[in-house]
Amino acid sequence: MKYIGFNGEVVERDKAVISVLDHGFLYGIGLFETMRTYGGKPFMLERHLRRLADGCRALGIDRRDDPEQAERHIAELLRANGLQDGYVRYTVSAGEGALGLPSEAYTAPNTIVYAKALPDPPASLYTHGKPLQLLRTRRNSPEGDVRLKSAHYMNNIMAKRELARYSEAQRAGAEGLMLNEAGYVAEGIVSNVFFIRGGVCRTPDVATGILPGITRALVLEDARHAGIAVEEGFYTWDDLLQADEIFITNSIQELVPVQRLYDTERNERIVGDGAAGPVTALLLQLYRSRIAGQR
Repeated sequence: MKYIGFNGEVVERDKAVISVLDHGFLYGIGLFETMRTYGGKPFMLERHLRRLADGCRALGIDRRDDPEQAERHIAELLRANGLQDGYVRYTVSAGEGALGLPSEAYTAPNTIVYAKALPDPPASLYTHGKPLQLLRTRRNSPEGDVRLKSAHYMNNIMAKRELARYSEAQRAGAEGLMLNEAGYVAEGIVSNVFFIRGGVCRTPDVATGILPGITRALVLEDARHAGIAVEEGFYTWDDLLQADEIFITNSIQELVPVQRLYDTERNERIVGDGAAGPVTALLLQLYRSRIAGQR
């Protein structure tokens, strides 16, 4: 990653700098979107920018990005880094302000765009998936009514550090699962969680404090259109133990089946027959049909 997108320009990484008085640095007042490109085009860019704009409005950041301009900027950044496709992080930091908590709007935010090569997962990831490790680290409550994809990522980092202590799960490439303070299933460290039981596709309600993921929303739409019953609710670890299928979602890895569950005592439970179930496979196919339709 030799080049960075910085306030609409593509600059060498060492020249993409912000002030020590930027409130993204001082107070964590910043937001970001993570997405990937297919055929050089950012997938669901407008939805990502819409969520980003909603977050900026909630934080008093005077910023709204034009999708066409953002797409051109991302394409230029990919070319500069020698990439046809990539993992893209689109960040807005509040900008410079006085030392102290402000009440006025931020009118000069900084926009920083990063692009790096996509991971190259084995095909088996989408047929046999990965484990899900229950964590003791609880999902913190969102600062407002809805969780923002903010620069304040300490909770996730603490969860990631805990996951590293479960050696077997870590070696198997497991995702970590957080419950909220009430003990309900919330989300993975970098993913939303779904499970199938009795033919119903279930996922934690946004009221559990989860991030309303872009991929999560697409999966819910696809399931409804396919005639699959959908439920958003409050679920426990025991509900996952009884699931017929489990999968996790994010914008980089798409839909990944979960074939094993580990609890905090390192007890193991196989999910279904240890491979992607029929509903998971169908929803992945529908998701990839959306991708093909964008190209």
